[in-house]
Amino acid sequence: MNYLEVSEQLVKLLGGKENVISAAHCATRLRLVIDDESKIEKEQIENLEGVKGAFSSSGQFQIIFGTGTVNKVYEHFGPMVGASMSDESGSAPSHNDAARGKMNPLARFARSLSNIFVPIIPAIVAAGMLMGLLGLMNTYNWVDPEGGLFTLLDMFSSASFIILPILIGFSAAKEFGGNSYLGAVIGGIMTHPALLNPWGLSGAEPETLDFFGFGVEMLGYQGTVIPVLLTVYVMSKLEKMFRKIVPNVVDLLLTPFLTIISTGFFALLIIGPLGRILGNGITTALDVVYNTAGPLAGLIFGGLYSTIVLTGVHHSFHAIEAELLVNIGGNYLLPIWAMANVAQGGATLAVFFRTKNSKTKEIAFPAAFSAFLGITEPAIFGVNLKYRRPFIGAAIGGALGGAYVVFAQVMANGIGLTGIPLFAIANNPLHYGIGFLIALSAAFIATLALGWKEEK
Repeated sequence: MNYLEVSEQLVKLLGGKENVISAAHCATRLRLVIDDESKIEKEQIENLEGVKGAFSSSGQFQIIFGTGTVNKVYEHFGPMVGASMSDESGSAPSHNDAARGKMNPLARFARSLSNIFVPIIPAIVAAGMLMGLLGLMNTYNWVDPEGGLFTLLDMFSSASFIILPILIGFSAAKEFGGNSYLGAVIGGIMTHPALLNPWGLSGAEPETLDFFGFGVEMLGYQGTVIPVLLTVYVMSKLEKMFRKIVPNVVDLLLTPFLTIISTGFFALLIIGPLGRILGNGITTALDVVYNTAGPLAGLIFGGLYSTIVLTGVHHSFHAIEAELLVNIGGNYLLPIWAMANVAQGGATLAVFFRTKNSKTKEIAFPAAFSAFLGITEPAIFGVNLKYRRPFIGAAIGGALGGAYVVFAQVMANGIGLTGIPLFAIANNPLHYGIGFLIALSAAFIATLALGWKEEK
């Protein structure tokens, strides 16, 4: 592959370098903010050597090259359009700001939640896997539940959830434009030892503090999500306001002081209690739907999830999933999303076996395998959505798989992992595996039955 030649052709097909506002790349895709997307020759871009698909999402036009290849293309493409090589991670503020400017308000909101929670996912995944290991140890009596090993592992598994507000505070402040360490302090205030820790406790009654005639319930926010998100958002606004009015000579002293003291009062008197009510309300409503509709809810959510992915709104689900983990002790949404992702792989695999187009066949197999690992963009945008009917076949597989995992009450002990990796955090790996096979095979068969119009 001639990376220089491909880059030169790409610039022309994008409408010239002046049409590219900003460029970056992630592990598999070029991420471009385009001035006028009507100038893009999308079909010709998809036919370029090495291109596995192209689509527009989250305010960016994204071109799939695959791991390794995208880096080499960007080495030539970046300088051609004036992009800085420091943007390689795809996280440079200038690029993200440009991308946000192209999004609608709902997409911006979803992207902000994604930016807050994605960095935290490894900590929650680790905790979830430890919880799964503890569950196996307890069920099969591998170790003494009163022994030192079990006690220490129990500490390790619960730590992420106990300090979750601090992790969210740090990440959210960064996203909202505030000082990350002040955000962490706010999370610390909301999990202070003086407040009753509700994590793992039941029946304990918190004390009520008299604050100038107001009764302040001394209940902590360990493991909560929405209260700290709302509080840190307010903190960021207050910090920006104080920076405008505080003289520069005392800014370092007064701004943090005023920000923390004002936000602290807001957190414990107003925002925290309201956020707790809101978070409990969301999880209660979902729980009612889950327990009332049962497999029907899994059928609908599993069938529609991939369509929701196209809008970008799925990025906001991390916050809801984290709230579920804390309030009910498990995440029943993630296995449903996993069925939709696995089904995309099953549909792509059907395309691989039937297609006579060599380029499609070259893309389809690695895209299917990627979907089985939880990364669906190559499958959705490189194959299934391109031919449309395979996307419908995947929706059928996702619906049937979603109905089964809800029927079998499969839950996850974390967020972020789907496909094969979710086996590590599933509460019932056997039934999750059955759902996995149902979603894969149903999507495979449905795609072959529906057929699609093959390109010449």
